[in-house]
Amino acid sequence: MSQIKNGNKKNVRLYKKVRNTTAWGPVALLFALLVFFNVLVVYMSGFVLEYIFESKFAEGYSQVESVAKMYEYGSDDESIMELIRSGDTAFVVTDKSGAVIYENGRNTCGTNSGVIKMSNGAEEYMVYQDSEAGFFYPKEDGTLGFKWKSIFKWAISLAMMSERETISESEEYSIINGVYVSFTDEASPDTERSLLPAVMQIESIQLPLWISADINGGEQQFIGRAYLGFNMRDNILACELITAVITVIFIIALVMTIYIIRTAVNYRRVVNLFYRDPVTEGHNWIWFVRNGEDKVRSIFTKRESFAVVNLVFRNYRNYCLCHSLADGEVLLADIDRVLLAEMRKNEMCAHATMSNFALLLHYDNDAALAARLRGMIMRLHGLGQGHSFEFQAGADTVLPQKEQDGRIVRRKDFSIEQAYNNACSARATLGKTEKSGVRIFDSSLLEAQRWDDTVREKQWSALNNEEFEVYYQPKFDPRTNTLRGAEALIRWNSPEYGFVTPGRFIPIFEKNGFITEIDHYMISHVARDQKSWLEAGYGCVPVSVNVSRAHFVENDLAEQIRDMVDRYDCPRELLEIELTESAFFDDKNAMISTIKKLKEYGFAVSMDDFGAGYSSLNSLKDMPLDALKLDADFFRGEGSGDRGEIVVAEAIKLAKNLNMRTVAEGVEEKSQVDFLAEQGCDMIQGFYYAKPMPKSEYAEKMSRQTNG
Repeated sequence: MSQIKNGNKKNVRLYKKVRNTTAWGPVALLFALLVFFNVLVVYMSGFVLEYIFESKFAEGYSQVESVAKMYEYGSDDESIMELIRSGDTAFVVTDKSGAVIYENGRNTCGTNSGVIKMSNGAEEYMVYQDSEAGFFYPKEDGTLGFKWKSIFKWAISLAMMSERETISESEEYSIINGVYVSFTDEASPDTERSLLPAVMQIESIQLPLWISADINGGEQQFIGRAYLGFNMRDNILACELITAVITVIFIIALVMTIYIIRTAVNYRRVVNLFYRDPVTEGHNWIWFVRNGEDKVRSIFTKRESFAVVNLVFRNYRNYCLCHSLADGEVLLADIDRVLLAEMRKNEMCAHATMSNFALLLHYDNDAALAARLRGMIMRLHGLGQGHSFEFQAGADTVLPQKEQDGRIVRRKDFSIEQAYNNACSARATLGKTEKSGVRIFDSSLLEAQRWDDTVREKQWSALNNEEFEVYYQPKFDPRTNTLRGAEALIRWNSPEYGFVTPGRFIPIFEKNGFITEIDHYMISHVARDQKSWLEAGYGCVPVSVNVSRAHFVENDLAEQIRDMVDRYDCPRELLEIELTESAFFDDKNAMISTIKKLKEYGFAVSMDDFGAGYSSLNSLKDMPLDALKLDADFFRGEGSGDRGEIVVAEAIKLAKNLNMRTVAEGVEEKSQVDFLAEQGCDMIQGFYYAKPMPKSEYAEKMSRQTNG
C-alpha cells in the first residue's frame, strides 16, 4: 500500500499540472484585447468627432467673425448695416457691462456660457447655448459637451414625422425644434418620398450655437449665431471608420472565441483521459482521490458520514493464469460495472490498482455498512460462472468533525488516501483465514497503526542509544546435558515504553527494511561479547545469529559479515549464521553463492525453522548447510504424536546422512528430550533447559560449565 500511496502522490502532482492547463489564459488575453480595442474605438471615435466638430466650429466662427468685422467697420454706414440686416446671421452687441447695444434677427442666445478650447490648446472662444435647440453646453473644464438626452429626443421626434407634408418644401431648410434640417430630393415622386420617415430623408443638419467675438478694441462684444453643419458625408466617414474598427474587433473576438472553445474541448478530453481507467473504461484512482476528497471536505456534506472502502478481488492472478490477462481485464470491467450499479446518489467507485477497487459510500452504522458490503460481494460472486471467486473488503469510517463546543465544521484536513490506507489495513487483517469477508477499521487497528508509526519514529534513536539488548538462549546436548551453543535473540528495553517483546517490533522492521540494521547490530554485539568472554577465560560455544532474507539482495553480504566480526577480533567459528527457511525460495543462485562464501570465511550456516513452511528437499541437496533447525511446531499440536515423531526421526536421519547437525527448538517436556536424544538429535533449545536470558546470566552459565 505504501507503493500505491507514493505512486498516487506522483499522479496527483501530474493531475495538478493538467488542471492548471485551462482556457483561462486565452480568456484573459481575449478580455485584455477587447478592452484595448474598445478603448481604441472610443479614442478614435472621440478623435474623429473632435476633428469634425472643430472643423465645423471653425466654419461657424469664421462666419460670425466676418459679420462682426462688417458691423465694427460699418456701424455708421447705413448701406453696410442694411446688408448685414438682410443676411441670415442673427447677433447681439453688448458693452462691457453686458447691456445690449444692438440686436439683429431673433435673439435666442441663452444664458449658459463658457470658454471653448481647441485641441491645439492655443485658441479659446466664448460660446453661448441656443435657448431653443439647447444641444450644447459648456462644461467646467472649458470643453463643449453634448446634451445627449436632448439630441435623442429630437431624433425620436424627427423619426415620427413620416408625412413629408409637415415639412415645408418651398425653402432650402426646415426649422425643426430650433434646428435647421435639409432634406434630400433623391426620392421621387413625392408620393413615394412621403412614405419614408423624415429621418431617412435628411441630407444635413445645422446646429445653432452663439459665439462671441471682441470688437472695437474689446470695448464691445459681438455675439453671433453660427450653425455647425453636419452632412451625411461626415456621418458616413465617422461611421465607416467606427464600423471598420468594430469589424476588426469582432473578427479578433470571433477567432479568440473559437480558440477558447477548442482549448476548452481539448482540455476536457485530456481530463477525461486522465481520469479514465484503461482497463475498466470507468474512473481511476486519481479521479477518486480528487473528487472524493472534495466531496468529503465540502461544506454541503459536513453533516454527512462516509465510508472509504478497499475491495479486493483475491483470485485475480489465478484467474488470469487459468484464462488470460485479457479475460482478466474483461472480468475487472464487469466488476466495475456491478459496483457502479450499486452506487447511490453522491457515492463513488473507481478501479484503484490491479485487483483493488476504491469506494466512497454513505455511512449509517457498522452493521448496515458490513451488511451492504457483504451484499455487494454476493453479487460479485455471481460473475464466477463456475469459478469460486473470493472478495475481501475493508472500510474506514469518516464521521462529522466537531469543535469542542459541539459545532460541526468542514473536514478541511481530510485525506482520502489516509482513509483508504486505513481501509486497506483493516482488510489485510482478514489475511488468508477468510476467503471472503468484511472488516471495518476500529480503535484496535488504529492503536496498531499508531504503534507502527511510533516504532518507525523511534527505531534510529533506539539503535544509536543501544536500547536493543542481546539475549541468549542456550542449546544443550540432550545426551550429556552440556552447553553446546546458543542463539542470539533481540529485546527492546525502551526508557519510554518499557520492555518490548520482539513480536511487537520485528515484523515492523521487516516491512520497512530496518531489519538489515538490526542484523548488523546483532552480529556486531555478539562478536564483541564472544571476544570479551574469550578474554575472560570462558569456554565459549558457537552463537547463531539470524540474518533476514532482505539482506540477500546484497552481493557482498558475506564480506559485510566477515568484516563486522573481524572488527572485534572474534574467531569466526564462534558465530553461526541462521537463515530462515522462507529465504531459500528467493534467488537460489545468490543464496548458494553467499553460503559458499560464508563457509570459505570460516562461518557455519544453518537453516532455521525447517518444517515451518513448504520445505524443499531439493534446497537441502543444493545448499551446503552445516545445521538443520527443526521448527517448534513439530512438538506441538495434533501432529506431535506418533506421526510427528516419525517425521522428526526421519528429518534427523536425513540431516545426518547429509553431514548436518540438528537442533530442535521449542522443546518443553522431558519426554520430548528423551525422544530426541534417542534419535540422535545434536542439540535442544527450549524452555525445558533455559529461557532466553541477558548476557550476564548466560555468561554465568558458561562460567559454571567452564569451572566444571
